Amino acid sequence: MTSYLVAFWNLENFFAPEGYPQREPWLAAELRSELTGWTPELFDRKASQLAVIVAQMKQGAGPDLLGVCEAENRFVLQALADKLNTMRPARNYQLVHVDASHDQRGIDTAFLYDANVLATNVSELFSHWVVQRTGTRDITQATFITRAGNELIALANHWPSRSGGPGMGPEYSAGFRATAGETLGYWHDRIREVKGANAAIVALGDFNDQPYDPSLQRHAVASRERGDVVRAQSAKFYNLAWRFFNQQVTDHRGKAREIDGTLYFGGDASVFDQILVAKGLLTGPGKLKVNEASARIEAYPEMVDHRVTEGAMRFGLPKGDAAANINTFGYSDHFPVSVVIDEV
Repeated sequence: MTSYLVAFWNLENFFAPEGYPQREPWLAAELRSELTGWTPELFDRKASQLAVIVAQMKQGAGPDLLGVCEAENRFVLQALADKLNTMRPARNYQLVHVDASHDQRGIDTAFLYDANVLATNVSELFSHWVVQRTGTRDITQATFITRAGNELIALANHWPSRSGGPGMGPEYSAGFRATAGETLGYWHDRIREVKGANAAIVALGDFNDQPYDPSLQRHAVASRERGDVVRAQSAKFYNLAWRFFNQQVTDHRGKAREIDGTLYFGGDASVFDQILVAKGLLTGPGKLKVNEASARIEAYPEMVDHRVTEGAMRFGLPKGDAAANINTFGYSDHFPVSVVIDEV
């Protein structure tokens, strides 16, 4: 039996350095205040910090497939892949990326995959536009093929923020995430039409909503109930993120503590980063099966804040004062999440 570790991580504002020559002019203006002081040295440090965490996954071997979001472009993704390939020479990380984000900050979803164990079908790479009044991140869909010839269809998501602007909270923006959920649900249906009801499909990402919110449960049709998914004749996802609540970890000071989510904001924990699997990964004739018990938050001690109201230690952006706004020992404000998929 072969096992594949599939993971996802919001890389938190992973931008190319200040003055990057290929940055779109409108984006350069949008980000000028945030990226002032974002030197090549700080960018390199951020890439190194991210790589240190990714390389620890799968007991130090690194993941076989990593979905990411909040990456500006192929340049930053390649920098991360290069560092990983240096740290883990047995790996050969390549990129799946479509530079098609409609997001106002120009951040993308993408995949890094080990080309030594997985191949991609270049004719089945799609960027699904989530249509709303303001720009948002697309859903990146790619087909990965194991050496044994089995297909895994993966969709990387980064749904609209819960902040709609000054004075506008999550209630205002809930409709945007409902639209994203409908988009994911629609493409889940279309994939099944083409690939069959038992296609091996995993949707993973930062959904900016909790597993129990309507955008996930009603619009993306992602259920907590495994049996409902197995019995369903229509497209339903089984949401593994319900396993992410109340996970025991060790913080950066070596003390045991509990984390209640993948992201902390204002002292409150949220499980925004989730992994959804289709029926084909649970039952059916396919050779790929999800190891449900393996689903976890990848919270390594060095990235876990010791304060109970905090989660992952963020790296930050300079905003004109790197000394005040950047923690060079930080990583991202999100924890990665992962699950094992077995080939039987």
